[in-house]
Amino acid sequence: MKVIILEDENRAANHLERLLSKVAPDMVVIAKLESVRDGVKYLHNNPEPDLIFSDIQLADGLSFEIYNQVAVHCPIIFTTAYDHYAVEAFRTNGIDYLLKPIEEERLKQSIEKAKHFSPGLVLEKIRSISSSTSAKPYKSRFMVKVGDKIKSIPAEEIMVFYSQKASFILTADKRTFCIDYALDQLEPMLDPETYFRINRKYIVSINACTNILAWSNSRLRLKIEGTDDPDIIVARERVQEFKNWLDR
Repeated sequence: MKVIILEDENRAANHLERLLSKVAPDMVVIAKLESVRDGVKYLHNNPEPDLIFSDIQLADGLSFEIYNQVAVHCPIIFTTAYDHYAVEAFRTNGIDYLLKPIEEERLKQSIEKAKHFSPGLVLEKIRSISSSTSAKPYKSRFMVKVGDKIKSIPAEEIMVFYSQKASFILTADKRTFCIDYALDQLEPMLDPETYFRINRKYIVSINACTNILAWSNSRLRLKIEGTDDPDIIVARERVQEFKNWLDR
């Protein structure tokens, strides 16, 4: 079977490729792609593979955008660190849904499903998930530890989520707290009307975007009070989407 991997983290892509070589040596990874743009371009210009392993959050957006632009008929196994998008995943040719870090036994089970793929299976899976799972609301508060006490922080008070070895939040009153979520886990928990991931290290609230400067190479720089990082830069590939988000 010819396989492509859509994954924007090299370590995760390489880990999956190694697992595949171990549990399914007949599968050949013919391409590893990092973005929605690369996925659309590849699928437009190359024969369709037998199977796609597709992360949901790619470098420039959600992988669902690919399948909205390209008619894909092969089975898709979705991978992600958070299960917020489960129902949406099965509205495409998704036959299974693997949470990271991917376990060998679960991968074997998914591959067996791929070998018996049919469109009817997908419809049945959608109905099953939709009937047993209600839509999850966006997270409204976060619990943080302050000394030996636990404090509840309403989401609307959080200006910035950022990563510096660990993950932190910056509140409107310029206080910083450590939280137990990675940014990849946080992103689907947050209301996209209010929060935007500008790069790998920062997710910002629209309320924090009051001081925006033009920066080199067509990028943008944010100055946010309470942070000690003078260069909070919007990634070049996210600039236009960020502008559109601001200008709603």
